[in-house]
Amino acid sequence: MGRRVLITGLSTFWGGRLAQALEADPDVDVIIGLDTREPRVKLERTEYVRSDENYSILSRIVKATGVDTIAHTFLVVDSTQMSSRAMHEINVIGTMNLFAAASAAGSTVRRVVVKSASLVYGSSPKDPYWFRETDRRVAAPRTRVERSLLEVESYVRDFARDNPHVCLSLLRFCNVVGPDIATPLLQALSLPFAPKVAGYDPRFQLIHEDDVVDAILFALDHEVPGIFNVAGDGQIPWSEMMAIVGKRGIPMPPFGIAAVTSPLRRLGLVDLAPELIELLKYGRGIDNRRFKDAGFEYRYTSAGALAAYVEAERLRRTVGDRDAGYRYEEDVEQFFRHSPAVLRDQRGE
Repeated sequence: MGRRVLITGLSTFWGGRLAQALEADPDVDVIIGLDTREPRVKLERTEYVRSDENYSILSRIVKATGVDTIAHTFLVVDSTQMSSRAMHEINVIGTMNLFAAASAAGSTVRRVVVKSASLVYGSSPKDPYWFRETDRRVAAPRTRVERSLLEVESYVRDFARDNPHVCLSLLRFCNVVGPDIATPLLQALSLPFAPKVAGYDPRFQLIHEDDVVDAILFALDHEVPGIFNVAGDGQIPWSEMMAIVGKRGIPMPPFGIAAVTSPLRRLGLVDLAPELIELLKYGRGIDNRRFKDAGFEYRYTSAGALAAYVEAERLRRTVGDRDAGYRYEEDVEQFFRHSPAVLRDQRGE
């Protein structure tokens, strides 16, 4: 039998991309995706299961399907997406239910990969140049998303200690760029004038969206227990990033930024995440050597990831975005999965 994989957050960018990649892997027999919403990308053999926000059904799914691998891609890392309560339900309660299902008596789960973020390190003037996985953040968490991710990581450590038979990998990703992903950082760079904090020129570390998917797949395929920083080599000053993207900056005062941007937020012109505002002051660097020592090879450096994003944007402006979009229809999906009229021998089925 091949692997049986369960993905949380199937309708999210990362859940959909990961499911597509796993569908191309002949060693994966079963792919199950949980989410509150239908998938947003075309999937051939991934089974979608509707769930509530905190995955209360997850224990039943694990027991019924005998999955051996869980990819937890649905951790909210952008505080502008939802309320504090909804974020707590998804990040904290959802992770608690996931680990309860994975550690239940008779559970078949033997591998768990959790996608987290370097936000857990924070951003302050006293930070080290490179954060290692063993380093603790210097300043207390200031934003709700940081607090929720730190709480999630406390459950990760508890689960790893109590379940040594399960290979648990936690990946802390830096800021992501790419042609298809939407992030607070890319939103800031897409404004007519990019925001910058007067008197500051922070350094940024970037990772391409393709390297993110590859990193999760690597952790799913290899025995790499523990915590890993995942980021492209090198750092880029914010002023240089703006120049590469072709944007001029609009200075903001070092203090009271939320009050200054409040009128723009009410007009729907900009909604800078609090965690991004801190990053625009102090930046952040994370040491990526441990994951490379485990065998992972990046396609892009930080500079290469930004260059690829700029080139994709240039092509989009020239050629246009012709993607017609995808709408999930249950009856159509069931036809492609189960109808005897569908030719499956070409895919080796």
